Amino acid sequence: MRRKPNNYTNAETIAPLPEATVEVKSPASVSGNGNGIGNGYGWTADGLPLGHGSVMGQPMGRTQWDSSLLACLGRNDEFCGSDLEVCLLGSLAPCVLYGSNVERLGSVPGTFATHCLHYSGLYLIGSSLFGWNCLAPWFSYPSRTAIRRKFNLEGSCEAHLRSCGCGSIMEDEVQLEQCESACDFATHVFCHTCALCQEGRELRRRLPHPALNAQPVLVMIPPGEQTMGHGA
Repeated sequence: MRRKPNNYTNAETIAPLPEATVEVKSPASVSGNGNGIGNGYGWTADGLPLGHGSVMGQPMGRTQWDSSLLACLGRNDEFCGSDLEVCLLGSLAPCVLYGSNVERLGSVPGTFATHCLHYSGLYLIGSSLFGWNCLAPWFSYPSRTAIRRKFNLEGSCEAHLRSCGCGSIMEDEVQLEQCESACDFATHVFCHTCALCQEGRELRRRLPHPALNAQPVLVMIPPGEQTMGHGA
């Protein structure tokens, strides 16, 4: 009697299917600008940035700042205590607030100390020679541009054109970006403390502190001394 051939093959002879791999580029691999601030964004063909958390190939929609430039005390929400801290730092120690903003934005070790010291030197020189803080804004305004680009925030020039109903006047993205960069610089020169506070409030609502992203430390606790009980 002939045995029928087995239509089933052993599982050992089945070649495993290749696993689908997706290459994810970490934020740290994205190069920053010359000021030590990571950009963390890319651009689509339409000139709109791709931010973290968006689907690849789909641009983020343009959003507005969480609080206005003159909202010094922030908003009455779960971040109200942080907003008061930002207001105090901006009024009494702007160098600390600026260093904290850049550290939270770039997440690079040593960023806080480097930018805080540079800002403090320019602040002292400007206050001593000219009587007011006129040099530090030249150093700090790129952080506002980086925040605006990273989260695709509406700039001052675009907001003014939108409020006037003239949003279609400047359709060239390159010219619009140049105008927004100039507005960022003017905002830091004429409303420097308010600009730092607005940026601090925005970053604290969107990004955690770099210290919270540290890897957990595994602590090994040796077992205590064990004794064997003797039966009666």
